[in-house]
Amino acid sequence: MSEEILQLTENLLRYNRLFLVYYQEGRETGVTHDFHKVIKPFANEVKGTNDAWKRAMKKWLSSSNQKHLHVKQVDTTAEHIEQLSIQAFFPQTSKTRFLNSQRTVEYFLQEIIKVVNK
Repeated sequence: MSEEILQLTENLLRYNRLFLVYYQEGRETGVTHDFHKVIKPFANEVKGTNDAWKRAMKKWLSSSNQKHLHVKQVDTTAEHIEQLSIQAFFPQTSKTRFLNSQRTVEYFLQEIIKVVNK
């Protein structure tokens, strides 16, 4: 179980870092990607991993005694990831809001890796 969570969490971390790269590229170049060719397939790919991670985390949290990780945090992080996977391609998205969400996701995923590796 923890091996699956570690794998999915690391995949989401990679996606989260990609969100930032895509967002920064969009702001610098002003390039708008095609929704059906680029954005939707990417968002669907992220959603698959995100949904699997959310299920695994809820199952793991219900069977383990974690004091610092909660289901509500998992839900919120999953929502942020879903939003970021699309907002990353729209440079007009509020920079502050985007970066705050991206950093929140980064922090929580890093915390999960620390806890699982203990």
